[in-house]
Amino acid sequence: MRIQTSDSLSLFRVETGKGKMENSRTRSLGTAPVFLTAISTILGAIMFLRFGYSVGHVGLLGMVAIIALGHMVTIPTAMAIAEIATNQKVEGGGSYYIISRSFGITIGAAIGIALYFSEAISVAFYSIAFAEAFRPVYTFVNEAYGYSLSDPRMVSIPGVILLAVLVLTRGANLGVRILYVVVGVLFLSLAMFFMGDSGYTPSGTVDLWTGRIGSPDAFFLVFAIIFPAFTGVTAGVGLSGDLKRPRRSIPLGTLSAAVVGMVVYLAIALKLATSASPADLASDQLIMSRIALWGPIIPIGLGCATFSSALGSILVAPRTLQALGHDGVFPGKGFNRWVAGGRGTTGEPHNGTLLTVIIALLFVSVGDVNFVARIISMIFMVTYGAICLISILEHFAADPSYRPSFRSRWYISLLGAAACVWLMFEMSPVYASLAILFMVGIYILVSRVHPEKRGLASLFQGAIFQVSRNLHVFLQKTHRSTEATWRPSVVCISKDSFQRLAAFELLRWISHKYGFGTYIHFIEGHFSRSANEESKEVLNRLLHLASASESNVYVDTIISPSYTTAVAQLIQIPSISGKENNLVLFEFAKDNVEDVELIVENYRLAVAADFDVCILAASERGYGYHREIHIWITPADFENVNLMILLGYIILGHPDWHGGFIRIFTMFPEEEVEERKEDLLKMVKEGRLPISTRNVETVPLVKGSDVRAYINERSRDADLCIIGFRGEQMKYDKEQLFAGYNDVGTILFVNTKREIELDRVIEDVPGVPEGEGELPEEGGEEKGEKPDAGNGEDIPEDGESDIAEDEINK
Repeated sequence: MRIQTSDSLSLFRVETGKGKMENSRTRSLGTAPVFLTAISTILGAIMFLRFGYSVGHVGLLGMVAIIALGHMVTIPTAMAIAEIATNQKVEGGGSYYIISRSFGITIGAAIGIALYFSEAISVAFYSIAFAEAFRPVYTFVNEAYGYSLSDPRMVSIPGVILLAVLVLTRGANLGVRILYVVVGVLFLSLAMFFMGDSGYTPSGTVDLWTGRIGSPDAFFLVFAIIFPAFTGVTAGVGLSGDLKRPRRSIPLGTLSAAVVGMVVYLAIALKLATSASPADLASDQLIMSRIALWGPIIPIGLGCATFSSALGSILVAPRTLQALGHDGVFPGKGFNRWVAGGRGTTGEPHNGTLLTVIIALLFVSVGDVNFVARIISMIFMVTYGAICLISILEHFAADPSYRPSFRSRWYISLLGAAACVWLMFEMSPVYASLAILFMVGIYILVSRVHPEKRGLASLFQGAIFQVSRNLHVFLQKTHRSTEATWRPSVVCISKDSFQRLAAFELLRWISHKYGFGTYIHFIEGHFSRSANEESKEVLNRLLHLASASESNVYVDTIISPSYTTAVAQLIQIPSISGKENNLVLFEFAKDNVEDVELIVENYRLAVAADFDVCILAASERGYGYHREIHIWITPADFENVNLMILLGYIILGHPDWHGGFIRIFTMFPEEEVEERKEDLLKMVKEGRLPISTRNVETVPLVKGSDVRAYINERSRDADLCIIGFRGEQMKYDKEQLFAGYNDVGTILFVNTKREIELDRVIEDVPGVPEGEGELPEEGGEEKGEKPDAGNGEDIPEDGESDIAEDEINK
């Protein structure tokens, strides 16, 4: 048998092999039951039993502060729930259903389980408070018959059992009919309380504003005991499955109950402060009966209020549990089926009620209303904080499918969430930490049971999208006026992403901290449905690669008829940094001549777009031990020195290269060696790079000798070799420019069009002792003629690219 549900209260479907049966409850309730359920819970046990204690310990002003703080939590929460409830069609399951259908099963279940426990424990709390209404009965029986009755559990435990029997036999209809009677008695008792005090004489001095007892309880301890009085504001949401127009009734009934409750609370606090002394308020928990016009009406009102609140909690809690079981949020399928089971045509949650009664009896056996109140306060507080946090994220995510007819404000939800966290830790850091761990533990458990369901990540993702969009727009508008530093924003294209990882690894190191990297996998062909499906599969593999390597590289695919058209598209895509890309990375295998030919043919496209160009020649031995980076500076590429050194240090800054070092080799004709060495060391100093002079080696270049021979000899054991090249060299030498380095491993060829100021790029670089080998201050300009950093003679103007026009037009 499989049970499916869309509404734990009003609609469920049981499918078996013999057929299908559908049952539906008539939705007949309006706004009044929502208001009455909430207000009967708000004007409940805490109001009758602990308001006098609170005013006696913290005074009238302190009580006003407690009421204000409590509503700083509950009103934002009520507004958030009202907003969520008006976003969609609301079925049964109360707050859990509303949250789970808006934000996913994972988030809803984490909050729903916490809500269930708070509602189940509330049954115990209200039952203990109900027993307190019998204090006058205890006194009468003890005096009349000589008994010594004092333990409230004599009433509370049988009361829970009786309540369970009523609910199991009569169902939810019983609670709605009782509500009208209960609320009538509540308002009658309050009316008599406000009309009273003529026959009561305080035992001490009445001080309206500052009066309180000596050695009072701490403010936040009193707040923790009082806070359950405010949690009733969401009680009416549990009737969602029985409402004709829940999207109207839930916001209207909930918020009106919150406002009425706050006004009544303030009036009661003022009445208590003006009618009784602090000593009487603190010592007599039924002080309201001594002030009222007719004293017995207060215990009667207390009994009615606590009974209705306990009844409401024992009706709502099993339905929340039933909805959780229908959604299969618990680890065991058998347990889910058991708690989701219902009886009768209305699907009454019989099994959930039994479990709720067991939990309630466990806490009733404690018998201490203050202890249970503190437990409830923490669970409700962390639950309300989570609801407000979700509301904030949804506001910032700007999901187009989230269109509530009632809208709260993000700053109101922020106030509620911040107040929850602050008040929790003020009340009890230990209890607060345990409550947060409890909520996080539930979320992790549900995430593991349902890894495919939507979770917090989707909400954070939506918010991050909005932040990212705004930052990108801001950077695009301002970067031209504020750009004072250069940092690499690299875009790489490769069709061999899964044959060799050298280019991806290099991009991963560059984008680790100092730069930005975009890796594009090239798929040759025309765009079609099949090509699109292939690109999605490739992208998933790339995302797995990026995730497994813990990289900051942005990966994507491009479908294009040829490598040339792909490069033309590549150099036009925006950077993920919000600024323009400034460097193109090509790559090829050293033993594959065809790849080099493609790069040579399309190099001038990148240059035409004002890009710096790096060409990676990947060898079979990869990057070796990530130890040595050799940088070669020759007479033909002195203008590339800054970018070569900069890239070397950026790579060295990655943890993979921890303990590595750079060696710089300069090759110049013998008569220019000293002059060029001075230029280089001065440039290193001005860049504030902590490089040691022992890591700079000058190699005299004998006229007629082959530069490649020097590099093959001295860098055969290097893990990465960086060599510069000029654009005109590629124009004449083509692919031969990159040949002849057979003894060297992986090589990065670098060409730049701009002069990069090193001192504005890198402040500190790991791997070399800081300050070692620093040069003394020197004045004046660099010796010799400064090389042209632009390679301007080799930059093609518009329409002058060597690439055939018809190839581009493809």
